[in-house]
Amino acid sequence: MPEDWTSYVETIGREARRASEALAQLTDAARSAALRRIASSIREHRAGLLNANAKDIDAALQSGLAPALVERLKLNDKRIESMAVGVEQIASQVDPVGQTIEGYVRPNGLRIEKRRVPLGVILFFYESRPNVTSDAAALCIKSGNAVILRGGKEAFHSNRAIVGVIKDALREMPSEAHGSAVGLTNAVQLIESTDRALVPHLLKLDRYIDLVIPRGGESLIRAVVADSTIPVLKHYTGNCHIYVDRSIAGMEQQVRDICVNAKTSYPGGAVCNAVEHILVHRDVAETMVPRICEDLKTKGVEVRGDERVRKLVVAEATTPQDWDTEYLAFIVSLKVVDSIDDAIDHINRHGSRHTDAILSTDARAIEQFTKRVDSASVIVNASTRFADGGEYGLGAEIGISTDKLHARGPMGAADLTTYKWIVTGDGHVR
Repeated sequence: MPEDWTSYVETIGREARRASEALAQLTDAARSAALRRIASSIREHRAGLLNANAKDIDAALQSGLAPALVERLKLNDKRIESMAVGVEQIASQVDPVGQTIEGYVRPNGLRIEKRRVPLGVILFFYESRPNVTSDAAALCIKSGNAVILRGGKEAFHSNRAIVGVIKDALREMPSEAHGSAVGLTNAVQLIESTDRALVPHLLKLDRYIDLVIPRGGESLIRAVVADSTIPVLKHYTGNCHIYVDRSIAGMEQQVRDICVNAKTSYPGGAVCNAVEHILVHRDVAETMVPRICEDLKTKGVEVRGDERVRKLVVAEATTPQDWDTEYLAFIVSLKVVDSIDDAIDHINRHGSRHTDAILSTDARAIEQFTKRVDSASVIVNASTRFADGGEYGLGAEIGISTDKLHARGPMGAADLTTYKWIVTGDGHVR
């Protein structure tokens, strides 16, 4: 790799900008055809992808990477097929580019339209799961954006192989727009270096890059925010809560099942939409806390509790730091609250604005919770694990934004667009 990082990233940024201009000229049919070709190519190159992934797994095991993170890194036949299906789902979605968000005619006869357009070039930082590579590339192509990918070192061989498959598929596309035959291969580029020295250089490419999306640990995101001269869309921690309301008569088993699913449905609990803290109303604590804890412990979850919880079950004592912690492990903390107001205040004070859920049969309590909890996803009577682009019908997601501008929650193709005003007159002068 070059020692002159400035020149290296300048070239990548310039090529990405040219590719984004070529993509902007393509019809949705052409972009969707490219995605279907990519999906087929992923299936055709299954063996090569598995071989590349095996190198990453071997390196991860030798380095002592945590088992839950090794699991996230693994590819197999099922996951490769899921990658291909995800790309196909994105291809079949309604094209967000060119959609008229609103349109109206002014009293003077001017026609005003607000239309969706691509952002341009996305710089995407991410860690671990190699399937994110194909998800991000597909979402960017669908929305007419070029993407520069910078994955984690633990998935380097896997990411390089996947991007190679994608670029080959783009190279086979017939030229539809002027200059697009060559330019489109640079619509998806991988930074083929794990050297952190180049990151600050990437983050200064505001001449070419329109948005940075860091998807990974909080330390990565804060480092990107600190160095970037480009707007950053952040996905901080997934400190997710479930509040068990006083009104759960008739749904006690559902409550137990949801709490267990929200913590244990992914191996090791190392996902951002896993529940980390369960708040139980005092009126149902005596019956529900022991049952929830028993179910969790049976699944191998370490239970921590406040003083009122520990009067009901054997549990490790919580510390003040626990309530602000995203465990990303089979650990969960329980707290007894006196009211729904206390639960909402606790979530808004300690949560990360990612995903929080209420379990209740009381329509007024549900309305109060959904209005007042300041999170990207508020879930009613279901697991927090549904906070996911695929589950929301987006096909996949490039991230889950805990910001409020310009996108929030799971981000699909439409969230990778901005808009422009189109004003049409008939000789109008002012």
